[in-house]
Amino acid sequence: MKTVIFLKTGLAILLLLCLLDMPYGYFQLVRFLGMFGFIWLGLKDEARQELKYFWFASAVLINPIIKIPLGRELWNVIDVIWAIVLLSTIFLIKKDNYGIV
Repeated sequence: MKTVIFLKTGLAILLLLCLLDMPYGYFQLVRFLGMFGFIWLGLKDEARQELKYFWFASAVLINPIIKIPLGRELWNVIDVIWAIVLLSTIFLIKKDNYGIV
């Protein structure tokens, strides 16, 4: 449980840092870490089974092997969406554990 929260928070921070003017190597690092992180979430995140396909689709989209050229602006939008989903699922997990949702 804590590993999932740590991974989601870390990925969200990495993705939001992509909005800044970073060197190309940083984006490659984010692609590798993002791909492995999203695959791990797809396999291990049991709190929201319906998100499993979203995590795997995200891993395919961010993979560093077969790059999908979407342009800087669109990648920034996708990075923000991923960060929002990652952080919001953390709070949904906490609510589920307390029986609120």
